[in-house]
Amino acid sequence: MSELAATFAALRAILLPYADALDIKADTATDLYLDTRHIQKNRKPLFFGAVAVRRRYVSFHLMPVYVQPALVATLSPALRKRMQGKSCFNFVEVDETLFTELAALTNAGFESYRKLGFV
Repeated sequence: MSELAATFAALRAILLPYADALDIKADTATDLYLDTRHIQKNRKPLFFGAVAVRRRYVSFHLMPVYVQPALVATLSPALRKRMQGKSCFNFVEVDETLFTELAALTNAGFESYRKLGFV
C-alpha cells in the first residue's frame, strides 16, 4: 500500500464512525465526503468533513473547526502546522499522535454540531 493510500485509510477511519448520523456524498478509494442533514438558508446541506487524496498529500477537511473557531484554540502546535486555510489539514504520511488528536478534534466538532442542532 502506498504511503498516501495508508494515510487516506487512517484518516478515513477517523471520519467513518460519524457517517451513520450524516449523509455520505462520496465514498471511494480516494474520497470520503460527509454532509449533515441540516439544510442551510441557501438550501444546501451543511458540510461536516471530508478526506481526499491529492497529488502529493491527503487532505482532511473538518468544517466544525470553521463554524466553531474556539476548537482551533485546542490544537497542538504540531497539528496547527498541518492546517491549510481555516478547516483543512494536510498529511503525507500516517502520524499516530496527530491522528489521535485529530480524532478527538473530530469528536469535539461533531458534538459542537449536535449542540447547535445541525446533527
